[in-house]
Amino acid sequence: MASEELAKKLQSRLATYEETEPRSELEENCVPANYQESEAACGDTSSELSAKLNRRLDINEGNAPPRASRVFNPYTEFKEFSRKQIKDMEVMFKRYDTGKDGFIDLMELKLMMEKLGAPQTHLGLKNMIKEVDEDFDGKLSFREFLLIFRRAAAGELQEESGLMALARLSEIDVSTEGVSGAKDFFEAKMQALSVNSKFEAEIREEKEERKKQEVEKKERQAAFKQLQSAFCS
Repeated sequence: MASEELAKKLQSRLATYEETEPRSELEENCVPANYQESEAACGDTSSELSAKLNRRLDINEGNAPPRASRVFNPYTEFKEFSRKQIKDMEVMFKRYDTGKDGFIDLMELKLMMEKLGAPQTHLGLKNMIKEVDEDFDGKLSFREFLLIFRRAAAGELQEESGLMALARLSEIDVSTEGVSGAKDFFEAKMQALSVNSKFEAEIREEKEERKKQEVEKKERQAAFKQLQSAFCS
């Protein structure tokens, strides 16, 4: 009912605008040699307003299309961390994302800090989120969660801050992995090369581990079939 009343008000406002808005000199001299071109030249203002009003109506009714989200790859954006570290951070993030919506909100952060043994005040929790909340939605995405560890590794967090307590108590060691806090460009470059090599080595290890698991699985299946045939014979 409220949506219908809002729609009527918006349509009434648009109609009033079109009736009362004074025509500009351009609009008065507009000769419709071609109707479509004339309509495009003279009706831009009202059509633009109409689009905005319709967009607002869609938002109020919950019908607005979702915004396109940026594809986020933690392994390419946070190269200062190893694959294992990022996976450990993801496990920790999902553990406290009790709502399973891909975010850690204020109450979930409260629970996390209590579990880590560093409870925070309501204001302290809000300040923790605010420090890395790049999209100002009042909660932590996984990318913003990783920013905590990036800043901790770079020495950008205050020792007594809630975020530093989170990074320190998480049991995820990032003190020697970061390249952001390197003393000079040469040292940073060498560390970056080392991280890339380590990254490639970890991928190879994961592939070898999967192959090993596949071989063991086939061996177990073969042993089971052999045992089954022995019982059936």
